[in-house]
Amino acid sequence: MVGKTEVDVGVDGVAVVAINNPPLNLLSAAVMLDLKRTIEGALLRHDVKAIVVTGLKGKFSAGFDVTAFGGMQGKKTKKELGFMSIEIVTDTLEGARKPLVAAIEGPAFGGGLEIALACHARISTSTAQLGLTELQYGILPGLGGTQRLPRLVGLTKALEMILMSKRVSGEEARILNLVDAIAPADKLLGVARQWALDISECRRPWIISLYKIDKLEPFAEARAILKSARFEVQKQNPNLVHQLVCIDVIEHGIVSGPRNALWKEAEALQELRQSSTCKSLIHVFFAQRLVFKIPGVTKSKLLPRKFNKVALIGGGAMSSEVAKLLVLSNYQVILKEKDEKSLLLQIDRVKGKLQNHVKNGKEDQYRPEKVFSLLKGVLDYDDFKDVELVIEAEAGTLSLQQEIFADLEKICPPHCIFTSSLTFSLKSIGEKTKCHDRMAGIHFFCPSPDMPLIEIVRMDSTSPQVIVDLMDLGKKMRKTPIIVGDLEGHSINRLLIKYLHAAIFLAERGVDLYLIDQAFTSFGMLLGPFRMIDMLGLQVFEAIGRIYVENLPDSSYHIKLISFLRQHDYEGESSGKGFYKYDNCGMATPNAKIKKYLQKSGNTSYMTIESKPSNIMYTLIRGTVDKIVQ
Repeated sequence: MVGKTEVDVGVDGVAVVAINNPPLNLLSAAVMLDLKRTIEGALLRHDVKAIVVTGLKGKFSAGFDVTAFGGMQGKKTKKELGFMSIEIVTDTLEGARKPLVAAIEGPAFGGGLEIALACHARISTSTAQLGLTELQYGILPGLGGTQRLPRLVGLTKALEMILMSKRVSGEEARILNLVDAIAPADKLLGVARQWALDISECRRPWIISLYKIDKLEPFAEARAILKSARFEVQKQNPNLVHQLVCIDVIEHGIVSGPRNALWKEAEALQELRQSSTCKSLIHVFFAQRLVFKIPGVTKSKLLPRKFNKVALIGGGAMSSEVAKLLVLSNYQVILKEKDEKSLLLQIDRVKGKLQNHVKNGKEDQYRPEKVFSLLKGVLDYDDFKDVELVIEAEAGTLSLQQEIFADLEKICPPHCIFTSSLTFSLKSIGEKTKCHDRMAGIHFFCPSPDMPLIEIVRMDSTSPQVIVDLMDLGKKMRKTPIIVGDLEGHSINRLLIKYLHAAIFLAERGVDLYLIDQAFTSFGMLLGPFRMIDMLGLQVFEAIGRIYVENLPDSSYHIKLISFLRQHDYEGESSGKGFYKYDNCGMATPNAKIKKYLQKSGNTSYMTIESKPSNIMYTLIRGTVDKIVQ
């Protein structure tokens, strides 16, 4: 029965109440009401000593249906949210006069975990996934999660889990005391039933999470932790408010008491559900799922092939980021460069990024030694005979790209996939080859570790199997692949180049380029436009820009600055100098010598701008210039 709960009372006197809303046992107002009625009915039965709450078919509950987040409107919303949080979760479940134990298998996210938090104990499989994931949708936990989680795992860990929508396994949850015991899936219900009976017969403690205080930091320390969390949130996401609202609600519970804070939580959730941030993030949620529905591919039911060895040709700093991601995904990586100096620099760059990965606490200390063995540098194609994927990023002319792909076709095995990360059309690149069914484009975005998207370019002749394989590669690298057609410049670069050209236009007319970068990072962008150009590499950027100017001349800006810089060996991060200077660890500092090159290139008058009034780009930029100057 969809949207209902089921109850089964055993001879031991334990009622098993199961959420039954397949496939993920999502919650809704109807499911919550039915859960309340089922629990109340079980509590009235004289043959029921205790209750176990679980989900059918190996899934506890993945939380509320996302489509409900923007649904209810007005004052009624707060009452309904407060009713679910206080009357159902707090008074009916947590306040029950018979013990409730949650038996958790599969996902327990959002409202699903909040139901489990209100139970008097939690038993989990080691592979279960638990998390309060609401902030990734622009809202906050609304069934008491902001109050119960800090009291179970401590404020510091709770803030990390809530603000980052971090999920933990059942094994991790046991270490955190978020769950009380671990059991294998086939024994989960049995262990949970026994725990429920033990609580009922006073052999185990009866814990009310909402009023648990032993894990909560002392008041002064808690205020300091919350202050630090606000600072980090504002530093990383200065234009988002829902994270700050969540911190405020958590603090309200510490200052004014947890039950009082439940109403504050419901009120905050009501307001956030109607925000533009929430609506935008929900749009992103559904858009990310739609990208996997590819015409001519999805219905083919093809399974991705497994491949182990990937070759990267050229690409500088950007390729080093991709190499790091591949190595961390357990692929063998062959780095090919045109000369020994470039090769040694590239290998050092990748190893440095892997070591920084460890320093930032993202891997254990033994990981680098293992992954270094997956990395090999070469100057020729001898090691390409068993390569299963080639990512080519050698900046240069179209004829050079054609020559590289012709060589690859002769050397690599017949099942090898050939991809280019540059912006020449695949059809043009493949003119001297016969392997068009194995050719695709694959573009990573700056900065690669933080950007969730990769762009996969296909021709009409590209095999569906190749698309399936590359999409699987993207998922293994924790990226969301988007499929686009074979156009000059491709989709993302057409947007990106216009954005970067606008920034250079401003700089060439006297606006401090470091202030431009600062304005974008202060807004919340990971990199400013000039730092991004350095990471791309000035040669790559110039090549991409040239294609864009040739194909879309009416909406392009003809840059002079980049050629000035390249004439003086400024190539960006890969060469150690560009708009910024870079040390051996890749740390960027402003480059004082840039100003003289800006003065040489910035000789276009405003009259030139006004001579193209129909050009929307110039009109927009002129408005930006005027505002900055004023």
